[in-house]
Amino acid sequence: MAHSRSRRLMVRRHDGGSARRAPDDVAVEEPLEIRVDGQVATTTMRTPGNDHDLAVGFAWAEGLLDGARLDGVRSCGLGLDERAAFNVVDVATGGTARPVVPRLTPTTAACGVCGSATVDEMLDRLRPLDGVPSIPVTVLVAMAEAVRPHQELFARTGGVHAAAAFRPDGEVVLVREDIGRHNAVDKVVGRLRLTEALPASDLGLYVSGRAGFEIVQKAWAAGFGTVVAVGAPTSLAVEVARTARITLAAFLRPGGLNVYSPD
Repeated sequence: MAHSRSRRLMVRRHDGGSARRAPDDVAVEEPLEIRVDGQVATTTMRTPGNDHDLAVGFAWAEGLLDGARLDGVRSCGLGLDERAAFNVVDVATGGTARPVVPRLTPTTAACGVCGSATVDEMLDRLRPLDGVPSIPVTVLVAMAEAVRPHQELFARTGGVHAAAAFRPDGEVVLVREDIGRHNAVDKVVGRLRLTEALPASDLGLYVSGRAGFEIVQKAWAAGFGTVVAVGAPTSLAVEVARTARITLAAFLRPGGLNVYSPD
């Protein structure tokens, strides 16, 4: 039986000085252990669903799949059913993946790079992007409204982030939701890898939260030439975007946004 992405609880709701008991949907948060060829790579807190996408996307962003073949993904103990109610997923490469250096601490929903090696080591294997299409500002400004109808879990719980791949004309290609911004991005990247759609040089990446370093790094690893975020960027995210030649726009709002890269 598949894990639920939300859970209905009874709460005390206070409105206008009155109180009543009422049902409320909250997003589920559970650990997922990600393995590559049976070796533990990390344990992350995530919203169940699209776990195979998440595992492949994480492995891709970490560079574990560089030059490796992808033989399959399985939820351990229950075969190849992605709906399996096991919180362990193994990415199989037949031993062709780079050696796994496991993260020393669990990855939280707020941090996509906690416990990983140095930033310099993560950047050394990536090269600046060339030949990616320019996406009009008018398209970027419209992305929040374009993605919102696809945020079904957010509509129920108000407690998850969204990441979306979109075309330069504004067409939304793929949307994933998760309590963690970085998890949502990994789910998008993993699905693109599983459908052999990487590098994503012809697509842009939208995120519903802030644009931290880990978001830009994952976008760079996947080949996205444009990242647009609802929230604020960090200084390191801007620095990395400029190094990668990624267009980074943030503080997305009705009718406007800020462009931080290129400067």
